[in-house]
Amino acid sequence: QVQLVESGGGLVQAGGSLRLSCAASGRTFSTYNMGWFRQAPGKVREFVAAISWSGGNTYYLDSVKGRFTISRDNAKNTVYLQMNSLKPEDTAVYYCAAGEFAPYGLTTGRIYDYWGQGTQVTVSS
Repeated sequence: QVQLVESGGGLVQAGGSLRLSCAASGRTFSTYNMGWFRQAPGKVREFVAAISWSGGNTYYLDSVKGRFTISRDNAKNTVYLQMNSLKPEDTAVYYCAAGEFAPYGLTTGRIYDYWGQGTQVTVSS
């Protein structure tokens, strides 16, 4: 079992930055691939970023490439999402997720077994 708790969301003006954190419980965090997803009101959940268990591979939604950076600290059982140059369209609830096996790649929600409760990010124009 892995429990995930997100933090770091909030209200920021367009062009600003936020860093989301996702703290994981359990001793096997380092074996899990981690992902960030988001869901805006009235929209389906979408993939934002993912990082492999080793940290050696990262993946991003095209619209956040160059603005968002995912990273992990296995010693702290934490994954981060640094978000720069935020836009109003980035407004959503952001969720982190953990999955041990990735037969379909890391960008689909299907491979993630555990999800956090979400943290709200609101970007004002």
